[in-house]
Amino acid sequence: MAKIDPYLHAVLLLHGSGKEVTAAHIASVLKSVGAEADEAKCKVLADAVKGVNFEDLLKNVSFAAAAPAAAAPAAGAAKKEEKTEEESAEKKEEAAAEGLASLFG
Repeated sequence: MAKIDPYLHAVLLLHGSGKEVTAAHIASVLKSVGAEADEAKCKVLADAVKGVNFEDLLKNVSFAAAAPAAAAPAAGAAKKEEKTEEESAEKKEEAAAEGLASLFG
């Protein structure tokens, strides 16, 4: 499983608890769990999420999270389709080469 950035967790926690997302609040959340907070990262993240509509974002994420479970079998089909396309392209190239070879005897 991929490691998820603790700074993003802090932002979501702040949002979920109705607190303002500021660099100081992000740092405070991180420090409360014993993590070191990089003040520059906190400031950049706080600035980046200003004006973000978390409700819409979270709705899209929950929808996207449900999709991979359903899309997993489709991923296997996509890989097969990709191989088929590659093989088809190779066959076309070979046929074109054969056609050119027949021109020159």
